[in-house]
Amino acid sequence: MNLLVFDIETVPDLESARRLFDLQDLPEREVIAFLKEKKGEFLPPHWHRIVAIAVLYRGAGREGKEVLTLRALGQPDDPEKELIASFFKIIDRYTPVLVSWNGSGFDLPVLHYRALLYAIPAPRYWEVGDGDATFRSNHYLGRYHWRHIDLMDVLSGYQPRGWAPLDEVARMAGLPGKLGLSGEEVCLSWLEGEIEKIRNYCEIDVLNTYLLYLRFEKMRGRLRGERFEQAIRQLDRMLLEEGSRRSHLSIFRELWRRSDLSLQSHDGG
Repeated sequence: MNLLVFDIETVPDLESARRLFDLQDLPEREVIAFLKEKKGEFLPPHWHRIVAIAVLYRGAGREGKEVLTLRALGQPDDPEKELIASFFKIIDRYTPVLVSWNGSGFDLPVLHYRALLYAIPAPRYWEVGDGDATFRSNHYLGRYHWRHIDLMDVLSGYQPRGWAPLDEVARMAGLPGKLGLSGEEVCLSWLEGEIEKIRNYCEIDVLNTYLLYLRFEKMRGRLRGERFEQAIRQLDRMLLEEGSRRSHLSIFRELWRRSDLSLQSHDGG
C-alpha cells in the first residue's frame, strides 16, 4: 500500500483581496488586517494561499523496493500553482492512501479552491467510481472511507467537540510537536521572506502526523509487533540519513527518540 502523509501552510490570499475589494494601493500588512477584520481572525478556506506543501511518501520506489521519503514539494521560489500540481501528480501516479490531521476540514478544501483557481487537473483524486469501480465505495472525498484518513476527524469519532490540535496531541504522546514556528507565525515569517523556515515547519507537522498514524495503525491491529518496530526503524534510518543535511530533522529525531511514549511502553504486542 502506498501512503502519503501531507500538510500545507498558507497565508491570506492578498491578490484576490485586492481584486475584490479594490485594495490595490494598500501594503501587504494592511490588506491582511482588512481581511481579518472582514472575515474573522481565522480566514475561511477559500481565502488562503498555499506557500508550502510537505509530504511523507511510503511505498513503491523506482526499482520496486519500498521507500520512505520526506520533502517539501518544489523549490522555495516555486509559484503556488506548481506546488499544487505536484501534489496531485503524486496521487495520479501512485494512488496512495492519504493521511492528514484536519485535512478534511482545512487542507483539502484549500487545495480544492486553489486547484480550481488554476484549473489544475487531478483525475485520480476526483475519481468516485465512474472510471474505476474500486473507487465506488472508497474514494478520497468520502468522510467515512479509508482512502483519506483524517486522523483528527477519525479519533474524535467524527464529532466536532472531540477535535484536538495536532501539537497538543503529539506532545501529550511524547512526540516533539511543532518546532521553530506556530501556525500563527507562518504569515509573519512569509512577510519576512523566511519561506525555508516555513517549509521545514511543514515537514515537522508531517512527521508528527506520521508517528501518530503508526500508533493508530497499531491500535486498530494493522501494525502488530515486528511490523510496528520495522516502521519505526525505517523512519529512524531516514531521519538519521537526512538529518546530516537538514538540521531540523536531526533535532526532531533526537527529541522523538528521547520521549516517545509508545517506544518507552512498547510491549511487542
